[in-house]
Amino acid sequence: MKIKICGMREPENIRKILALQPDFIGFIFYEKSQRYISLDDFLQLETNFVGTNKVAVFVNESVKNIIKTATLGNFKYIQLHGNETPEFCEELKYLDFKIIKAFGIDAAFDFEILSEYQSVCDYFLFDTKTKDYGGSGHQFDWDLLNKYILEIPVFLSGGLSETNVTDIQRINKQIPLFALDFNSKLEDAPGLKNIEKAKNIIKLIKHS
Repeated sequence: MKIKICGMREPENIRKILALQPDFIGFIFYEKSQRYISLDDFLQLETNFVGTNKVAVFVNESVKNIIKTATLGNFKYIQLHGNETPEFCEELKYLDFKIIKAFGIDAAFDFEILSEYQSVCDYFLFDTKTKDYGGSGHQFDWDLLNKYILEIPVFLSGGLSETNVTDIQRINKQIPLFALDFNSKLEDAPGLKNIEKAKNIIKLIKHS
């Protein structure tokens, strides 16, 4: 099981998280997020990302700005967390980026719309539905994932912590679960991850 730690911002905190060797580390380029990092601040990070995949997270951003940020920041993985259309995803995938398309899940979510995205996305990310774009810190009803019938690998997000990851094996039998996406439940403050919590969660997942 792969591990993604998202919402990183503080240079020293980033270095300590990278030392734990998560598979993915996410940076949110969305100004309304509490964990927002600007492109200028990202480019000033003196950090060695060898061994970890960087993910650039955007919400309803223009293709032009996404390409600029991803190119200057040397990102291969782009996470789209807004209302991006299949055509929008296709335009970026055509440029050889790896596309992670996020969807907010609740009881009203129509899983059939995912078929429109399956040829233009490399991964889906399922998060808890909120009025703002993710970041609720709450788990959605995982039983809803029984409705997912496609083969696109899935990042699972939404309030993941030590208290619920032990139930992941049940989910893993239902869907092609690829990675677990951690954020707020590992934090002491927005954008500042607790290293001991991160260390424990990585140990728990990697050795389960």
